[in-house]
Amino acid sequence: MISDKATYKYFLKRDLKAYELEKLSFYNFCWMDCVRYQRRLRKIEYLNNVRRGNLFYRLYLCILEIINHRLAIKLGFSIPKNVFEAGLCIVHYGTIVVSPNARVGENCRIHPSTSIGYFNGAPTIGRNVYIGPGAKLFGPITIGDNVTIGANAVVNRDIPANVTVGGVPAKIISNKSSLENDVYPLGFIN
Repeated sequence: MISDKATYKYFLKRDLKAYELEKLSFYNFCWMDCVRYQRRLRKIEYLNNVRRGNLFYRLYLCILEIINHRLAIKLGFSIPKNVFEAGLCIVHYGTIVVSPNARVGENCRIHPSTSIGYFNGAPTIGRNVYIGPGAKLFGPITIGDNVTIGANAVVNRDIPANVTVGGVPAKIISNKSSLENDVYPLGFIN
């Protein structure tokens, strides 16, 4: 969670690295809607967590939330504040629904038509997790670090670290981690 300006800058840097960008150019900001949405989400988290007291910052936060909500509707995102850690990569626009009670670790790569939902509790997802298109995760489950969740998988039970899961309901289909499956850009995970 963003707790000061240094962690805010760290989040922005890791998020750009997730998109394989060294710095944000005007072109990338204008034409990459997912990047623009995510950068604004990080700014909203920073203002909400750190700069709450000042009237100017509260007004600025309100305006940013309205702008980002409009973009979220266009892109199909329902992503609340303070759920994802640094290094989030939203691969493509499309329906992504995330419970505000869920917690997702660093370097998550998430595809469209994905749902991380609440059913008697919300998922806790580890670091370096790849969530394939159409995956559904729900309930008070724990997903370990370095897990690859296959396309259209339905995950409703705990998953240990360093495995690949798929199917309905999700089962371990390989003992290869997300780092071994080449689902992350070259050199992204340090």
